[in-house]
Amino acid sequence: MGRKHHKPEEIVGKLRQVEVLTAQGKPVTEAVRAIGVTEATYYRWRAEYGGLKLDQVKQLEQENGRLRRAVADLTLEKLVLKEAAFGKLLGAARRRACVQHVTATPDVSERFACRVLDQHRSTQRKMLKTADDEAALTATIIDLARQFGRYGYRRITALLRAEGWYTNYKRVERIWRAEGLKVPQRHPKRGRLWLNDGSCVRLRPDRANHVWAYDFVEDRTRDGRKFRTLNVVDEFTREALAIRAGRQLKATDVIDVLADLFITRGTPVHIRSDNGPEFAAIAVKGWITGVGAKTAYIEPGSPWENGYVESFNGKFRDELLSCEIFNTLAEAKVLIEQWRVHYNTVRPHSSLGYRPPAPEVVVRTLPPPVSDPGPTGSAQHQTPAFH
Repeated sequence: MGRKHHKPEEIVGKLRQVEVLTAQGKPVTEAVRAIGVTEATYYRWRAEYGGLKLDQVKQLEQENGRLRRAVADLTLEKLVLKEAAFGKLLGAARRRACVQHVTATPDVSERFACRVLDQHRSTQRKMLKTADDEAALTATIIDLARQFGRYGYRRITALLRAEGWYTNYKRVERIWRAEGLKVPQRHPKRGRLWLNDGSCVRLRPDRANHVWAYDFVEDRTRDGRKFRTLNVVDEFTREALAIRAGRQLKATDVIDVLADLFITRGTPVHIRSDNGPEFAAIAVKGWITGVGAKTAYIEPGSPWENGYVESFNGKFRDELLSCEIFNTLAEAKVLIEQWRVHYNTVRPHSSLGYRPPAPEVVVRTLPPPVSDPGPTGSAQHQTPAFH
């Protein structure tokens, strides 16, 4: 026969019975034998429940029950958090999915899971509505990301708006992350050249054709032979004015490129460059001074002073040179010119409010109006008005 399990109320009742019997003059051994337990059990009960009354035992049991439930809830909460996810759950959608996953087990209710995961029940039960153009927008984003692999979601958003999509960057970011598209890593910030008085040497452009900057970038064709590109940018408009590619580019090539640009775009006030031999040559400095421009050389070993063209060189290498294999120099020239046109007319620039530096302007001409013949029988044409 198994051992009988006594409830706390029964134990306190038996202890009270022993007290009554001992008060009547009976020895403790006989009183303990009367309640049907051993002396060791009696003394253990008296050490645990001695001095308590039945109403106090009921309160103690209720408190113990609350503690047991609290411990059970804490244990269950820990299991729910461990089952849901490691770390914070950012976003109602992720918490909704975790609540559905946790409540799949019969031991966890939706109310308890929402309380543990900090999800409002109305948010949990809200039916998700997908926009009608969600699939088309997702496909367009994927196509643009495949076409422009080094663009982030903000630049993709600008391209979508240029195509006529009415959307904001938050929606594009949500789709971007849901599709597992990778945002390009940011380049580390460079230092500046500071003087003793704490000021920074910098000639800042304030209008178009005020300050131009030019620099060289080096790459290789498939056969391993090197070629160089001369990049010329307008620091104010961020427009890539020219990219000349060649196996060797000397001071005469620099003068040739600048002459073509001066004829078509006018002469800038300043031309910024480093102290390379092609830029600091006597022929180049004398020619630039002779046409009315000024040279602005940066300090040696301080490329961040020529930050505009250095930034352009980084984008040029990241988006074209590092992604293409040029079989020949002629192929490189064609692809580089195509990229320059795309950079100026299509590619959104973050410092310009995600607008291209020199977007293409489409002029629509109205057909001449048809008018009645005048008194002499000849038709009178009116000049169309452009708005």
